[in-house]
Amino acid sequence: MYNRILLAYDGSDAGQKALLDCQELALWSHAELFLVAVMPSAMSFVGLEGGVYDVELEERERAKYQAILDDGLRRLSQGGYAAKGEVVTGEAIDEISKFARKVEANLIVVGHKHLDSWAARWWRGSISGALIEHAPCSVLCVITH
Repeated sequence: MYNRILLAYDGSDAGQKALLDCQELALWSHAELFLVAVMPSAMSFVGLEGGVYDVELEERERAKYQAILDDGLRRLSQGGYAAKGEVVTGEAIDEISKFARKVEANLIVVGHKHLDSWAARWWRGSISGALIEHAPCSVLCVITH
């Protein structure tokens, strides 16, 4: 039985579908819900010389990801669910896995959109596919087309 469910939430259509499915799972299993939004590092690389850190860019990005997280928490609250959430910074697979360990989740729910072209699949990669290999618990991929 799943009693601690973590939703990796990005506000996309796939993420919103996963949020709905997450609510159904929580109702069924009486689980505690957690949301995590992963913000990429604000370090932007410029040529071979290294990187440039932009404080204003990081603040804008953090506000954007906090708004995404707040939207997910608000949607859950409207559905009658109390959830805790956090914005974390770094590489998505590592940060989702680390957060799942932190909250002792036994299920991670993540949205996944099927991409039509092989080039799009190759270029974007698959967070949900890679997460299965690194997660400390079960992973549920909610598919949208």
